Amino acid sequence: MLENNLKYCRNELEMTQSELGYVFGVNKATVSNWENGYDIIPLNKLIKFCNLYNYSIDFVVGLTRKNKIYPKIEKLDKVLVGKKLRKLRKNLGLTQQNIADECSISRATYCHYEIGMNLITTLTLYTICKNHKISMDDFLRTKK
Repeated sequence: MLENNLKYCRNELEMTQSELGYVFGVNKATVSNWENGYDIIPLNKLIKFCNLYNYSIDFVVGLTRKNKIYPKIEKLDKVLVGKKLRKLRKNLGLTQQNIADECSISRATYCHYEIGMNLITTLTLYTICKNHKISMDDFLRTKK
């Protein structure tokens, strides 16, 4: 489970769960579930939050204790993210099955991320980055 600083950030912004829910087009209960670890904020919503309120992805998900301001991510391209995943996996000398096992997902699911059929989930990317000591911010901002 990812370490979650979303509640801390929301409180620092002096926002209610309802107000943050409005920003994302979800209800208060959904925000509560994200904050309490019952559900994981989708990657596109996490990035929107970080872009809007100047938080690093690594800080919000708990990969670092310090907030570092990065340039905004304008758009996530699932095909480009998939290419970066493939390159990272090969650089680590791992198979798709190795990554799938460490993330507790099927190889087919991971394969769909690599070929750009689906955007990787927040939890899967967090798991890869945490296990291999990689910044989610850096990973999502690199060109290829």
